[in-house]
Amino acid sequence: MRRASRFLPVLLLPAALLAVDRSKPPAAGEPRPFRMPATTKLVLGNGLPVTVAEMREVPVVSAVLVVKSGAAVDPPSRHGLAWLVAELLDEGAAGRDALALDDAISVLGARLTTRATWDGSSVSLSVPASRFPEALALMADVAVRPDFPEKELTRVRKETFAALLAARSDPDEIARRALLLGVFGKSHRYGAPLGGDARTLSAIGVADVRSFHSARYRPGNAALVVAGDVTAASLAPLLERTFGSWEAGATASAAVPAPKGLATRRVLLVDKPGAEQSALRAGLVGPPRATPDLPVLEVVNTLLGGSFTSRLNDNLRERHGWTYGAYSYFDTRKVGGLFAVATDVETAVTADAVSEIVKELQRIRTPAPPAEVDRARRYYALGLPKEVETTGQVAARLADSALNGLPDGYWEDLVARALAADGKALQAAARARIDPGVLSVVVVGDRAKVEAPLRALKLGDLTVATLDEVMGAPPPE
Repeated sequence: MRRASRFLPVLLLPAALLAVDRSKPPAAGEPRPFRMPATTKLVLGNGLPVTVAEMREVPVVSAVLVVKSGAAVDPPSRHGLAWLVAELLDEGAAGRDALALDDAISVLGARLTTRATWDGSSVSLSVPASRFPEALALMADVAVRPDFPEKELTRVRKETFAALLAARSDPDEIARRALLLGVFGKSHRYGAPLGGDARTLSAIGVADVRSFHSARYRPGNAALVVAGDVTAASLAPLLERTFGSWEAGATASAAVPAPKGLATRRVLLVDKPGAEQSALRAGLVGPPRATPDLPVLEVVNTLLGGSFTSRLNDNLRERHGWTYGAYSYFDTRKVGGLFAVATDVETAVTADAVSEIVKELQRIRTPAPPAEVDRARRYYALGLPKEVETTGQVAARLADSALNGLPDGYWEDLVARALAADGKALQAAARARIDPGVLSVVVVGDRAKVEAPLRALKLGDLTVATLDEVMGAPPPE
């Protein structure tokens, strides 16, 4: 019987490896350019604009049809209509029911999704290049010829009611909705959930769904993007055959008013008796999507709360140990959006955490040390190229450009613009867009334990809201 040797082999390491300084992390590499593929612009006979990006390396094609109408144009008594239309697009189209349509898509190895945002609605497709013509025809059926069966509307609404009921027990969901109400108020569409509530969804019928689709889903109010293993020359006749019969028609228009921010800081407290922790949100009206200083603001946000090493996370998590994580973000839209801070903390430190958040928002408006500025802009710039690695990512960026009217060269300039943002530029952008004096602060927690400490902060008027005031009435059984 052989015995294992008592002596282990000595691993000889190169001298250069042994000399590595492990007392500090390695330096990051140089940011790479944000390279988008060249594009070709087409216009179909019915007026539908098309952007084609040829990416021949992998035999895959991605396509996005974006309609320039979303939840922002929902009628006041029908909030959630745009979202519901998008949900129902693939629940039966051109005579196929939902199951038959799903089978037809699956057999092609394709993936088709539908969605609505505040500013637009979309149908997205990803498929092997060899099956693209057949999949594109199905995509056209879904976007242009949906059936909107009554039974599917009933089913989707019932499932949504179940989700709304569950959301009433979720502090983070309550806080998210309370923040919309606190920042935008009851009179603006942004102040209500994108998908509506039980009352507005109950009022929506099939006639409303079909009317919205007929008025908004038109070539003159849409754009098609195709990225992948295709050529513009061969694609043009295929697109005419597939989408050319889509009637142009008249496109309904509706101006969305720009949201107005608060004049003073306010605190909204939603009571959740017995809660062991508080869900904290703070926000204000943010910039529109096409704002020229958005790349600089993204660097500001990286410094403030857009990365694990950001100031908010370092303060609330690393130094104080109050939370698992704290972050901030800009949610931009065509006519203004949302800037928000989010975290959850133990009930006992609720007021202290709110105070620290406000301090960090004040500090971001002051000059930042050069090392912090350089780290933030490099972190942001280094992450940009990975956002255009796939056909789907490229199609999504081009669809964003079509929806928001972004100028040519917008994406290619992002890295350079981020790296050019110095400390003065960051401070100017922060002072212009982040004003803690008009902040809406939301706390979802145990009122009996957090109200008095919150009032002691003297941040502004404190209002206590009921669950129904924030979430709407419970959905029907």
